[in-house]
Amino acid sequence: MTNEVTVPLLPCASIDDIVAFYEVLGFHTTVKQRKPNPYVALQREDLHLHFFEIAGFDPEQSYGSCVVLTTDIEELHRAFAGGMRAAYGKVLVSGMPRMTRPRARKNSDGLGGFSVIDPGGNWIRVFQNAARTSTPTTMPAGRLAKALANAVVQSDSRGDAQQAVRIIDSALARPQADDDPVAQVEVLVYRAELAMVLQDQETATEMLDRAARVVLSADETVRAAPSFGTAADLAAALR
Repeated sequence: MTNEVTVPLLPCASIDDIVAFYEVLGFHTTVKQRKPNPYVALQREDLHLHFFEIAGFDPEQSYGSCVVLTTDIEELHRAFAGGMRAAYGKVLVSGMPRMTRPRARKNSDGLGGFSVIDPGGNWIRVFQNAARTSTPTTMPAGRLAKALANAVVQSDSRGDAQQAVRIIDSALARPQADDDPVAQVEVLVYRAELAMVLQDQETATEMLDRAARVVLSADETVRAAPSFGTAADLAAALR
């Protein structure tokens, strides 16, 4: 047998909230019913997600999750981020719903990934499809880069932002002369993102200010451009 399709069926507290959020990401409703049970089917191109409503459901306690494999995580993230900016004026990086940034995942052989945490508390985990990736991915070397990779596993994969903070703060507390300035910017910006996840705007502002003050060469400025783009999104979300 070939051409089988698996569609995740995920819980939520309100299918109306689910529809409103996923429409922002470019999905449309293919099926919606109230009886005999509240249920909605959503589609965005070849991506299908179905949801069922549970009375009294607490999204904070949800274990709902699924994996999405795509040939271009950056393109899909840009599309989702664009929808968020159009609807909310910013990319949602804290609270529920929210979305993480595309980052290499140490626990996925270095493949890039990001997560969407929807109003039902479901984690939609988007990964680069290894079967369609011809260039092998290598994790960056260096003390700060390794700390960042470990922190990403804790927060972006496991949802444990507090443990990620401990890893990052430990690394930042012991600066070394040979630390890569670009990695320093990446770590500071990620620490700001973690602070926002934890509703700590003061620390988020402090970390973004520190990242902006890192002295970079012209080449390093180019390499750090993606992190400064992330920083701009975080700063917009703080306003």
